[in-house]
Amino acid sequence: MKYFYSAEDANQRELAPGVKLKTMWGDKIMMSLVELDPGSEVPLHSHTNEQAGMVLEGEFEFTIGTESKKVKEGEYYIIPGGIEHRVVAGSKPARALDIFSPPREDYKS
Repeated sequence: MKYFYSAEDANQRELAPGVKLKTMWGDKIMMSLVELDPGSEVPLHSHTNEQAGMVLEGEFEFTIGTESKKVKEGEYYIIPGGIEHRVVAGSKPARALDIFSPPREDYKS
C-alpha cells in the first residue's frame, strides 16, 4: 500500500471552463484541489456526497442552498449531501481544497 503521493500522482481534469481539479482518494474519502481562473464558474449542482472545504487562496462567491457568501482565504464551508450549490470566482485566481465522503465516482474518471 502506498502512503505518500506527489502532485503528479493526482487525477487531473477540467470540471468547467477555467475550473481545474486535482483529485486523490482512498476507500472512504476524497480530496480535490480546485483551481479557479478569474470569472470562472462551477454551475449549480448537487450530489449525494457530503462535502467540506477550505479556501486556500483568493476568494469566490459561494451559494449553498439559499445562502450566498463571498468566501476568502482561510474560510471553511460544509455542504450536506443533496444540497444545491455553485461557485463564481472573482477577478483573481482562487484555490480551494474540497473533501468528499464517500469519494465521488464521477471524479475518478
